[in-house]
Amino acid sequence: MRIALVSAYDIAVPSGVNAHIGHLAEEFRERGHSVRIFAPGSRRYDAGPGTTLIGWTVPIPSGGSLARITLAPGIYGRVKRILAQECFDVIHLHEPLVPALPPVFLRHSKSINVGTFHAAHDGGSFMYSANRPLLRSWARRLHGRIAVSTAAAEMIRRYFPGHYDIIPNGVDIDRFAAEIPCPENAAAARPYILFVGRFEERKGLPVLLQAFALLKERRPELSLVVVGEGARRKHYEDWVRQHRVPDVHFAGYVPGEVLPAYYQHATVYCAPNTGNESFGIVLLEAMAAGAPVVASNIDGFAAVINDPLGDAPEALFDAEGRAAVLVPPSDPAALAAALESVATTPALRRSMAAAGLARAPSFSWPRVAERILAYYERLLARYGPAPPAGAGESAD
Repeated sequence: MRIALVSAYDIAVPSGVNAHIGHLAEEFRERGHSVRIFAPGSRRYDAGPGTTLIGWTVPIPSGGSLARITLAPGIYGRVKRILAQECFDVIHLHEPLVPALPPVFLRHSKSINVGTFHAAHDGGSFMYSANRPLLRSWARRLHGRIAVSTAAAEMIRRYFPGHYDIIPNGVDIDRFAAEIPCPENAAAARPYILFVGRFEERKGLPVLLQAFALLKERRPELSLVVVGEGARRKHYEDWVRQHRVPDVHFAGYVPGEVLPAYYQHATVYCAPNTGNESFGIVLLEAMAAGAPVVASNIDGFAAVINDPLGDAPEALFDAEGRAAVLVPPSDPAALAAALESVATTPALRRSMAAAGLARAPSFSWPRVAERILAYYERLLARYGPAPPAGAGESAD
């Protein structure tokens, strides 16, 4: 197959959506398919062979974060020329209704159009609400609709009803399972609770800091290692000093090749996110590395832990073999209690780690890619190589 993968977001800025596209491209190419990636870029960026940058980006607030989307008048003609020269079997658009690049591809496409919806915002989407009449016409041009989780499907369905097939994000099992020596700064902190994430309010670090302050009074042997960077780092460091909470180590940015070691040697991995998460990629990373998980009980996380998969034993989800402990979001006391229980109970940690290691392969990129390729094949069988726009919504 000739496949185009289109991102709504700045390819030069690391994100879950762009990582998803990169992994799919790699898996598809390994299976002999021809793949092109199209994405906007905010700066000079070596995107590598097979990737074409189109337009520049501007940041807009989105779900408690900043999304860099395309706003460039020249993209219309450029996309039209590209599609006139290329002959794709499938054009797979990630966030297909986010301006401006994916809708422009939809406007000119004569191929099978597949859209994957990645986002889940607790309060809904102002952009979808305000622009629904216009976006509805673009949504009708999709022949297949995928959501990465039930939470993502429920949000997009509010504005554009229809059937959405659930195909989740993936995780690089080999990368997180390969044993790596513990980094020196983390080794000095053991036993430690680990946080990995951007310094945005929705990632919940303030909740974890409060919980750790409570926990430290009862379990002075524990430390907290914080992996990540952001404009609020000084604010969090100041809070730790002002409240005299010892043994909080800010590791800063950690390269991707080193990150698995932090998970592997953690006593507990904690994801205290407060909401606006469609999928718990960080939970999958921790599980693949063998770390027991304590996380907020939000829809995007609960799906990773609890949603049944065809090849996953039901025993993973009962009280004796759970992969994670889920607690109410934004509740420092409940979070502290859960962290203490897991951190101080070796048998529980072992059973949780085993459950996570058994669960994670269901989300491996090869399996995710095979599901998506099968989805493409069903659409091609139904609609043919060059279907009329708006011919359908689902491969089921």
